[in-house]
Amino acid sequence: MILDVLEHAERYEALSPYFAEAFAFLRRKDLYDLPDGQYEIQGRKLYATVVHQKGRSIDEAKLEAHDQYIDIQFVLQGTELMGWKSRKDITVPAEQPEEYPDVYFYDEAPTSWNTVLSGSFAIFFPEDAHMPLVADGELHKVILKVAVDSE
Repeated sequence: MILDVLEHAERYEALSPYFAEAFAFLRRKDLYDLPDGQYEIQGRKLYATVVHQKGRSIDEAKLEAHDQYIDIQFVLQGTELMGWKSRKDITVPAEQPEEYPDVYFYDEAPTSWNTVLSGSFAIFFPEDAHMPLVADGELHKVILKVAVDSE
């Protein structure tokens, strides 16, 4: 997991062939004005979802993880609490909804919590289980899905 601000994003561009374009999307001048929805950047290899959403309580949220995608979660407005736990430390079996083939939910508590402020992002790799969208108020954020496989 990585937590940083957009001004430092270029430090991470070498980690994936899609990261440079992902961070370019987050630097768009019209980013705050984009309507909620999905935006394909490089087909299903790199796409973004813009959401305005009421935050969840810790009791409502679940740890989740993905095998085929890296998540870059960028907070535009609000303060989000994001939980983290290494998947190697998870002891309960995953729940995998049929309608979401690359989402695994876990009924466990995170090992650590990170406060993600407006203008900050968190990167979660396949080995990172994460608990997003924990907040007291409304969140405006962008979730970028970055394919692990670059072919």
